[in-house]
Amino acid sequence: MELINFLIITIFELYLMVVILRVWLQAARADFYNPLSQFVVTITDPLVKPLRRIIPTVGVWDLATLLLVFVVSLAKFVTLSAVHGYPFIWIDLLYLAVMSAIGQFLWLLFWIVLIRALLSWFAQGYNPMTALLAQLTEPFLAPIRRIIPPMGGLDLSVLVLIIVIQALMIVFRV
Repeated sequence: MELINFLIITIFELYLMVVILRVWLQAARADFYNPLSQFVVTITDPLVKPLRRIIPTVGVWDLATLLLVFVVSLAKFVTLSAVHGYPFIWIDLLYLAVMSAIGQFLWLLFWIVLIRALLSWFAQGYNPMTALLAQLTEPFLAPIRRIIPPMGGLDLSVLVLIIVIQALMIVFRV
């Protein structure tokens, strides 16, 4: 049973991360022609395109993809409940789905910020992956840099953002 749990959670959470990344890429207006962006769009298009016919985009927010984030998160808990024979208590499942989506976004943000910080030590010249990571993280780092500017070549905004992410994870219990 542990193996089944592991496989269900892993498959749903990997796809959930890709769908969250699609929302994030669209909201950040990241480079659509980047290979990672192309991968994300290719993997999520079969489910997003039908939803887009029904649900509109509002500003930078693609509501169809946001709904897909929620549906994938909810499907994970419905599947787990069905496998274990638990009754479907929908209010609990809806709550778990929202918290899971928030938690996955925070984990994704944490790792992308950390990877960007590590790559900044080693990357030389232009790299499309580094550029995409910068497009994704700048909306979070720029406000922190306005408050705490880089000191002597040391940018503390990444550290502050990681602390904020960890605090939010504690608040949301994810």
